[in-house]
Amino acid sequence: MDTAPRGATGAGRPWRVATVAGLRDETPRVRTVVLAVPGWPGHLPGQHVDVRLTAEDGYQAERAYSIASPPEDALLALTVERLDDGEVSPYLTRELRTGDALEVRGPIGGYFIWQRSMGGPLLLVAGGSGIVPLMCMLRHRRAGGARLPARLLYSCRSPDDAIYGGELRAMSAEPGGADVRFTFTRARPPGWTGLARRIDAAMLAEAAWPPAASPWIFVCGPAAMVERAAGLLAEQGHDPRRIRTERFGPSAGIP
Repeated sequence: MDTAPRGATGAGRPWRVATVAGLRDETPRVRTVVLAVPGWPGHLPGQHVDVRLTAEDGYQAERAYSIASPPEDALLALTVERLDDGEVSPYLTRELRTGDALEVRGPIGGYFIWQRSMGGPLLLVAGGSGIVPLMCMLRHRRAGGARLPARLLYSCRSPDDAIYGGELRAMSAEPGGADVRFTFTRARPPGWTGLARRIDAAMLAEAAWPPAASPWIFVCGPAAMVERAAGLLAEQGHDPRRIRTERFGPSAGIP
């Protein structure tokens, strides 16, 4: 997301020069930037970083981006959605090239995190590019060979807007893989018989474990969706202390 830094700040953490090691287009508007960051201290699933760009005239722009790669990876991956009126995301998704350098600061955030040691069940609810920090959690779960129950409910406008769509489907098909459920709010694949509406109470009740199972719940996406989903889950009896939320600003790729 191309938003101002959110949550805990990176004050006191040094800026590090990162080198672009790879680029991967996830959708027509979303690109993953893979970075080599010398001295990177490591991160927890759900954290984010500040990215700073400096123009030739000295002008600087900073934005916060969620980390997509699990802590087990040697390289740091950020998945960025292009906002046409943004200062940073158009450059990262259109102009950046392998070998280029930029500055990062982090990791940042201590509330919206999940580690395998926290156990499960794990329910993840994503809207649009809110999938990014949740994907980090799923990749962390898979990297450790965890078999604890995990489920993802992912709302996006169309199959073309589904970030990591192929990887999520493959992950769901793995033995012991996470249960991945898509809901498409506008366009559907040919012959689609799955969910085809915005996230609602019935959908959450079907996806979630009973409150007695004490699942960890992480909800990420646009503010309105996050607030509604978290409120509905609490109304259904889930412990608000085990519902963690992160809100992103408006975005073209969010349903």
